[in-house]
Amino acid sequence: MGPKYIQGFVIVLCASLLGVALANKDWQYGYHNGPWGAKHGSPPPNPKDTPQKILVGGSAHWTFGFNYSVWAFKNGPFFVNDSLVFKYDPPSENNTHPHNVYLLPNKRSFVTCNLTEAVKIANETQGAGEGFEFVLKKWKKPYYFACGAGNGYHCNVGGMKFFVKPFPRRWLY
Repeated sequence: MGPKYIQGFVIVLCASLLGVALANKDWQYGYHNGPWGAKHGSPPPNPKDTPQKILVGGSAHWTFGFNYSVWAFKNGPFFVNDSLVFKYDPPSENNTHPHNVYLLPNKRSFVTCNLTEAVKIANETQGAGEGFEFVLKKWKKPYYFACGAGNGYHCNVGGMKFFVKPFPRRWLY
């Protein structure tokens, strides 16, 4: 009597595994080997699988009075090797308050717009033309960006600050 129960259990187990394996045969990710072999090779890459160039602020560019924290929230998530492109007008007779880009060391500096330990990563002229491009290389720590013009005035009053914490890209199989 024991072998019949074991034999029945094995048949039910195999049928269940086969049912689960074929339940979603149109699933695009991973290897799908149905009863007729692999289905059309690997899936096409998702656009999020390749590094993106992201224009900071969208059509507003890097400018005074725009809320970049909201922009970053709405345009995330950001991934390792994505590029942030900062575009802004260079100094001129019409632009007496030019912008720049600082990388702040920590959250406290970001909240208070304290630039004493910040690193200037783009000067007042680097945002012209195609803009200044910054590649997000690390995923374990956030990047804090701010405009340091006016000794932090653009950061404090003009909303010219935001942070991103890039995610690692998903492994391609």
